[in-house]
Amino acid sequence: MIGRLRGVLLEKQPPEVLIEVSGLGYEVQLPMSSFYALPDTGEEAIIYTHFVVREDAQLLYGFADKHERAMFRELIKVNGVGPKLALAILSGMSANQFVQCIHNDAVSTLVKLPGVGKKTAERLVVEMKDRLKNWTGADLLTPESDRMAFENELNNHGVNGDAKEEAISALVALGYKPALADKVIKQVYQEGMDCEALIRSSLKSML
Repeated sequence: MIGRLRGVLLEKQPPEVLIEVSGLGYEVQLPMSSFYALPDTGEEAIIYTHFVVREDAQLLYGFADKHERAMFRELIKVNGVGPKLALAILSGMSANQFVQCIHNDAVSTLVKLPGVGKKTAERLVVEMKDRLKNWTGADLLTPESDRMAFENELNNHGVNGDAKEEAISALVALGYKPALADKVIKQVYQEGMDCEALIRSSLKSML
């Protein structure tokens, strides 16, 4: 199993990156919460991974730290939750926020995530409450760290002329319908926002 990659980021197209390790290029899909923590292209990055082998594909999912990967692994144990849905959940909210939703039986918040209907949300609460009872906010991403990461994205990245289109494509890849993605991006867009800032703001506005 491939559990960790350390190499140079060649491409960043949310929610996927291409990272070169010893001459090999690995395509890795990440939740947006981890994507925001990545350095710029051309710089070295460390990604903790979960390797999935299917009949028709071999897929790598990446995470900024072991705690987020552990949450992903807990999520895919739930009946009806596959890697794509787990990725969408961790893109829509931080791991800490998800834990709070489970502890507070916040089904109404969970159903706002793409692919999460009422039955799936209720199943998540029932199946994960005991598993997550020992998880604490100190172990996970926090709302404060989310805010700081968002501000860093606004300050450190240049504006891409295709930012809106790239953001819409990323939201669709995460499971949102194209019409909804287009509508939300237009609502949150402000002059100077890049793709990652647009995605982050859009995801927050839908919760």
